[in-house]
Amino acid sequence: MALFDNPVIPGFSPDPSICRAGDDYYVATSSFEYVPGVPIRHSRDLVHWRLIGHALDRPGQLELADTVPASCGVYAPTLRYHDGRFWMITTVVDGIGSLLVTAKDPAGPWSDPVPVGIPGIDPDLAWDEDGTCWCVFSDDGIRGVRLNPETGELLGEPVSLWSGSGLQYPEGPHLYRIGEWWYLLLSEGGTERGHAMSVARARTLPGPFEPHPDNPVLSHRSTGHPVQNIGHGDLVRAHDDSWWMVLLGTRPRGDTPKFHGLGRETFLAPVRWEDGWPLPGPVELRAEAPALEPHPWPGEPERDDFDAEVLAPCWVAVRRWQPETVRLDERPGHLVLHARADSLDATGAVFVGRRQRDPDCSARTRVEVAPGGLGGLAVRIDEAHHYRVETDGAGTVRIAARIGPLGHTVAERAVPPGPLTLRIDVTSSVVLPPSVTAPDAAVPPGLRVGAPDTLHLGYETEDGAFEVLAALDGRYLTTEVTGGFTGRVLGMYATRGSAAFDWFGLRSA
Repeated sequence: MALFDNPVIPGFSPDPSICRAGDDYYVATSSFEYVPGVPIRHSRDLVHWRLIGHALDRPGQLELADTVPASCGVYAPTLRYHDGRFWMITTVVDGIGSLLVTAKDPAGPWSDPVPVGIPGIDPDLAWDEDGTCWCVFSDDGIRGVRLNPETGELLGEPVSLWSGSGLQYPEGPHLYRIGEWWYLLLSEGGTERGHAMSVARARTLPGPFEPHPDNPVLSHRSTGHPVQNIGHGDLVRAHDDSWWMVLLGTRPRGDTPKFHGLGRETFLAPVRWEDGWPLPGPVELRAEAPALEPHPWPGEPERDDFDAEVLAPCWVAVRRWQPETVRLDERPGHLVLHARADSLDATGAVFVGRRQRDPDCSARTRVEVAPGGLGGLAVRIDEAHHYRVETDGAGTVRIAARIGPLGHTVAERAVPPGPLTLRIDVTSSVVLPPSVTAPDAAVPPGLRVGAPDTLHLGYETEDGAFEVLAALDGRYLTTEVTGGFTGRVLGMYATRGSAAFDWFGLRSA
């Protein structure tokens, strides 16, 4: 029996939507305030996924103002393959609203967006036998409307469909025509520990819908299961006629109430059919793989030497790419960042990073800061929650933390001026390594009780030794503390003048 490890897309990858084209599978996930928007991944076995691009990857498609709050932006896309084209519909919260783009190749290019004038969030697309397109969405319940997908025009007034078993926040609807039935799958209970999935069916649209008698059909609420918050699933029929679901979940750790810092991740679960109902689960960290030929892809590169003309798809920025401030052409073999705001607390800060995918990992970068500049390496949840190690290039390295309204320098040390290798290690162990012996290693033991992990911040000496200046409690960079919908992103920044980064490495421990 072949097994696979869940999550199949680790790290901040929530609200997965899946479609199949022949023997190929594609998943789109939410991106919130990060750009490019809507990552698109490709698989041939439902287990191994590679990032091939983004559906919203240029300013004409997605423009997020500095005023867009963290955890707003691009919510819950739906990805479908119909009539030889890929269709992606999503909502830009505090932005343009709902929009639809299409592509012949899911790797791009994708079309300019077509506005879709529906209220609410989480839009879905489904076509009936005569080609009529339905758009289903969440807006104080689940509603649906006929839609011209070419123009975004609504072909009537939205009507109520079915809004779950009565739990809060019915959302994430997906509508399917399977056999003689229309199935409506949705999430309810909120995206926290009470998250659950329910299903109903109808012979015709817009109903009436008949709910499954044992709704919700999937939830890990009030259990000790290592995977929690499961929901927002999407069904796919594999090319061997088996059925599967991608859905979001979390891996909370530490003491009660337990904490997750990687955000909501994409899991894979089998789907069985009983009495004409699709019943998903179980969702396990180690599970039986689909009976498809394994097709592993090369993983994301551990190191980027910034020798290409453009950044790889795994890199993201906050709210918008700024060509004048993020440069690969200014200094060969370097990523040069020019400060736009004087702090990572500001919404206009220049930050380029990668999602943390593994609970134990190490991020390193070699940076040279211009005279009078300031830049470094950070772990970010949002403007109010981040840890950073930074240098002024003139002989000072500093560890700083922002936790809600509190921000201060944790440690500081004099170093030789010039280029410096900065480093952040994340470890699920909360026991300090023997190397932390210096009296200025700021480790208040009382702050580490119940931590899911520890973040060690510092720099490397010329002989490669890791000088840890601070070991910080990881719980303050988790959703349970920060709120919101995103996970940790590790990356580089400049908050004064300019900083040139020779390379960046992100390695699983």
